[in-house]
Amino acid sequence: MSPRLRAIIGVAIMSALLVLYFVFAGIRAFALLASAQPVPVIMGAAMLILPLIGVWALLRELQFGRSATRLADRLAAEGLLPDEPVATHPSGRPMREDADAAFPRYRDETEADPESWRAWMRLGIVYDACGDRKRARAAIRQAISRERNDVGDPPETG
Repeated sequence: MSPRLRAIIGVAIMSALLVLYFVFAGIRAFALLASAQPVPVIMGAAMLILPLIGVWALLRELQFGRSATRLADRLAAEGLLPDEPVATHPSGRPMREDADAAFPRYRDETEADPESWRAWMRLGIVYDACGDRKRARAAIRQAISRERNDVGDPPETG
């Protein structure tokens, strides 16, 4: 089974479980609202608001994942994915030392062309390989934002 298929199955299972939780929380919230007593009604309202926030967060994360995958696929099609040889652990995660060694190239590339979604996406991929998920997600968000504003910029070479 490919890593992408495993990830899709994992996301589908977690999303289904989260939706199931939202359904049960919603049922309980309506039961509390029907009690007509002040404290249970407040608790019921809170129980409705929290699942709504959860649904919003889930949809936002799914959109982020879809957009990030689309950009990574575009980079792969253009032959622009980071290409440094990086040793991996048996789990498939890159060895941090190898990823750290590749990092300055992509940071410099992004600083040289901060409007390039390709540079930001490549930086995000390397951040992720370095184990810095917070910066990886921020860089990938920048890539998504810049790609949306990008009109016909030619692919970069190298």
